[in-house]
Amino acid sequence: MPKPIRYLLCVAVIALLAYNSVYFKKLDEVKAGSATFDAAGYTKDFWEKKLTPGLSKAVDLYTLTALLKTDKEKAFDEHSHALGIGNIRYFLVKGEGIVNGVNENEVKVEVGEKEVRIATEYIFGNAVRDASGAIDINAFTNSMDFNNVSAEINKLIREKVVPPFKSKARKGDRVTFYGAIELNREHLQVNDIEIIPVSLQIEKP
Repeated sequence: MPKPIRYLLCVAVIALLAYNSVYFKKLDEVKAGSATFDAAGYTKDFWEKKLTPGLSKAVDLYTLTALLKTDKEKAFDEHSHALGIGNIRYFLVKGEGIVNGVNENEVKVEVGEKEVRIATEYIFGNAVRDASGAIDINAFTNSMDFNNVSAEINKLIREKVVPPFKSKARKGDRVTFYGAIELNREHLQVNDIEIIPVSLQIEKP
């Protein structure tokens, strides 16, 4: 085969390969196909694989409040979690008690000699997300995704955990609970503890 013909064939092959290797798409099509963070899916996975199994590590609320009175620093150092510096810390707690009252926004439960409130309406913030200590903030590319996890956790609690409990809870019932609480290390207040519930079980008298 003459050299000019071989040269032309090589050029044609290279041009064909280049044409098939490069393609163009509209910018809006590229944006529409980009991956976005699935907060609901992440939360479901976190709830089933980390939070629920981790409830076995929850500290007994009665034991915790007693320790806070005798050795506050030990209580915070051994049982609290937070994702940043500061005095606000979160605890994953468990306990049982007797229902004292069922109100529109909360259920009051007597635990030992102390009355605590189980939130049933205003469930927001980062207490459950952070109390577990099982989420690494460095795994998130931006704060919005991280905060959306809290929103989805709280939504799950409002829709799945609270309704079956609140519809059946009556004064005098015995309740077993797991949940998260927020305490201020510098300005400690244990006389009005609010629990964001993760698991609630009722035992009728």
